[in-house]
Amino acid sequence: MSARPGIPRNGLIWLLVAQVLVILPHLGHLPLWITALWLACASWRIQIFRMRARYPNGWTKAAMMIGAGFGVYFSRGSLVGLEAGVVLLIAAFILKLVEMRTRRDGLVLVFLGFFAVVTSYLFEDSLVAGVYSLLPVIALLAAMIGLQQNSLAGRPWPTLRLAGSLLLQALPIMLVLFVLFPRLGPLWSLPQPRERAVSGLADSMAPGDIAELSRSGALAFRASFEGPIPERDRLYWRAVTFERFDGKRWSQSFASQLPQPPQWQRQGESLNYSIVMQPSGRPWLYALDVPQVENDGTRMMADFHLERRQPVDKPLLYQLTSWPESLREASAAPASLERALQLPAEGNPRSRAWAVELRRAHQDPEAVVQALLRHFNREPFGYTLKPPAVGADIVDGFLFQTRNGFCIHFAGAMTFVLRAAGIPARVVAGYQGGEVNSAGNYLSVHQFDAHAWLEYWVAGRGWVSVDPTFQVAPERIEQGLEQALADEQSFLEGSPMSLMRYRDIGWLNSLRHGWDNLNYGWQRWVLSYQGERQRDILQGLFGPLDWRKLGVAMVAIVFLMVMLLVLLSVKPWRYERDPQQRLFGRFERLLARHGVIRLKGEGARAFATRAAQQLPGQAESLMAFVELYERQRYAGQVSDTAMLRASLARLRGQLPWRPAGLLAAHTERE
Repeated sequence: MSARPGIPRNGLIWLLVAQVLVILPHLGHLPLWITALWLACASWRIQIFRMRARYPNGWTKAAMMIGAGFGVYFSRGSLVGLEAGVVLLIAAFILKLVEMRTRRDGLVLVFLGFFAVVTSYLFEDSLVAGVYSLLPVIALLAAMIGLQQNSLAGRPWPTLRLAGSLLLQALPIMLVLFVLFPRLGPLWSLPQPRERAVSGLADSMAPGDIAELSRSGALAFRASFEGPIPERDRLYWRAVTFERFDGKRWSQSFASQLPQPPQWQRQGESLNYSIVMQPSGRPWLYALDVPQVENDGTRMMADFHLERRQPVDKPLLYQLTSWPESLREASAAPASLERALQLPAEGNPRSRAWAVELRRAHQDPEAVVQALLRHFNREPFGYTLKPPAVGADIVDGFLFQTRNGFCIHFAGAMTFVLRAAGIPARVVAGYQGGEVNSAGNYLSVHQFDAHAWLEYWVAGRGWVSVDPTFQVAPERIEQGLEQALADEQSFLEGSPMSLMRYRDIGWLNSLRHGWDNLNYGWQRWVLSYQGERQRDILQGLFGPLDWRKLGVAMVAIVFLMVMLLVLLSVKPWRYERDPQQRLFGRFERLLARHGVIRLKGEGARAFATRAAQQLPGQAESLMAFVELYERQRYAGQVSDTAMLRASLARLRGQLPWRPAGLLAAHTERE
């Protein structure tokens, strides 16, 4: 059976184009057999249209469906879950292509395509992805138009223009609904796709972990300040605190993960800022010490880090106020101090012995800290992402043999020595610094800004932060990682195409900043426009919110916009305003009701002559109206619409109230 009666050629062309555009952004997380399946189904569909192949029978369709199910199971390990569900949807979207016979089947395929476009946002929701998604939407609209048998059925490009016009007409309504429609919480939550890879700090850390992050140019978060951006040496973004050490790795203690807000006192000036955080797969939020966050789902943990109840699996905007000079736990609980003194039972004997010597020489804990900082500053320590290997005792190996490392080496070693000297201390992991974007006056913090420092406890002063890396490589803190690694040229060496490596090229750096600013605006004003932010913005615009009144206002605005679109589409101002032409139009409609319809291209006199032959009783009035119309229209006679209107009224009065055909039918029924 041919596909021609059911699926027009124009509609089939746009369906194939739409499938390509819909599937393209999914290729990164689809198995390879999906591409082969589409090529086979598209070729089959074209051969069906050319009447060189048949539609698949019931057994063939069943086999294709079962085969697709097995393909999903073996490539994803399950038929249940987000990734498997998306692959099943794409497979159904492809298989429907060879099965469709009628326009109804074509419309089902179009609607499947719209669902598939939406699922692409589960894996990528950047500005580029948002703009690109308009292409498959336009193609699907063009396919929907092409499925209709109309004047555009065989003209692909006018079909595309009409689809684009429809999308442009819908955009204003979409924007109104986006701004005003209430953001409702989801009825269910979706797991984060495995393919949507995230990078960042983990819940435990060894020296090699920071090194890996330092080689990544991926964005961690962006921060906007109310007022001037603080100096780099004040930008220590806390993520998580490590209190446990097993001789190899630093990790969180159970107690530090409890939602027990610690005691602290505000001191000094506050900093107000907002952060748009990239997906990390972790529940931690980044903040300067000591923060208060305006977010109901966020809490401060016992070690001063912020944490959400759910992992951050999509861009998150939150507002903060921090007091960097606050007094933190001036009188800490004994259990907290005991955790900050924990050390393995054995290992690193030289470091332990050195700690005892330092404590004998300096009874004051502050003096011990200063002695350690002077040691790092005066001895030949080096900052590098390529440190030499150390033995089983990693602290001894670093302090007394290699003396080359990066932040976690210095912070971890100093914390170990302080604990061995009886001074409570713990490692803090997060990010330090950030790049100022001149196009938007905000900070971009990347994974290579990952950093580790430490804080120690002193009675009366509480927890005091200190960074031994500054004593070895002050340029790392004051200027950034690139300057700290200038000698060894290892900055982003694994990412030669990263634009971050070419910041010294002015025009390229300006272009990068401008593009980053666009993406920041997209995340800040579109992706992060959720419940609380929507409520704050609408309250700023309209005052106290009444959702019922807001709903009425939204309906009214949408109605007015629809009426405006109708006016722009109908364009009543283009209607003929010539009074003679308007009256002649009435003349045509009057005769049409009596069975005399003007032919295409037929002149006024010819039309009136033919009408006089069919209506001989009104022939004189017919010709009188047309002669008067011709004199006013073409002979230059002064326009007198009153005379022309009177002539039309006489003709209307002479014609029967009911046309003859209608009268005869009425008489017959009686």
